[in-house]
Amino acid sequence: MSPQPAPSARRAVTQLDHRLEAVTGHDIDTLWAYRDRGVLDEPHAQLVDRHRTLANAQIGVTFYLKLLNRLTSGEFPVDGALFVRIDRTADQLEEAADARDTAARKVLAALEPIEAAAAASTPDGGRLSTDDQAALLAIAGGAKLHEHLLTGRLSVTASSGTRIPYPQMQQLEHAGLIVRDTSHPVHAGQPVSLTDAGRAALLDARRTSATPVPKSLARPGASPSTPAKRR
Repeated sequence: MSPQPAPSARRAVTQLDHRLEAVTGHDIDTLWAYRDRGVLDEPHAQLVDRHRTLANAQIGVTFYLKLLNRLTSGEFPVDGALFVRIDRTADQLEEAADARDTAARKVLAALEPIEAAAAASTPDGGRLSTDDQAALLAIAGGAKLHEHLLTGRLSVTASSGTRIPYPQMQQLEHAGLIVRDTSHPVHAGQPVSLTDAGRAALLDARRTSATPVPKSLARPGASPSTPAKRR
């Protein structure tokens, strides 16, 4: 009988978290709480449900990846039984990754219309676009600019695993919203961080997008919710 991923006490971080947070103005834990309370409209409720499926799929990937690392760590005797376990775990990891990628595509199918609606309803006026807001959120958690030694191609990768297109990074840099630490060589990775202006722009964008839930995310026709009683 193949091992099953153990329940995780903590929510798994996914590659799409920052985009959900950017378009809604709420962190993931808050969105999940709103879903449980039933105060989200249908598009946002569907988005959160699909995101939960993605987070659970990510737990499976992490579980089998850790198991594979343990099997190849030298802890077990190198024999035929070990090779069988490694092959089986590699297959399970591949299946888990496929399930995660399928879940991610379903999240995107629910997310992109919401992003498009948010972009269409937001005047330019110097405000951050949804993509730029998502990029700044990712960079806020730590990011590095790398240059491939063979191809010379530049790429920006956040600590969350999010990849930010280099042209977009240049635009944010020229706007004075981010800065890179040029004391590090590019081939080794130059840390990229928000400037004071970038933090202020991100804070303003999140403040303007974070409206009270009954107004922005309430179900159509639902009566205003009453404040929860303190226990």
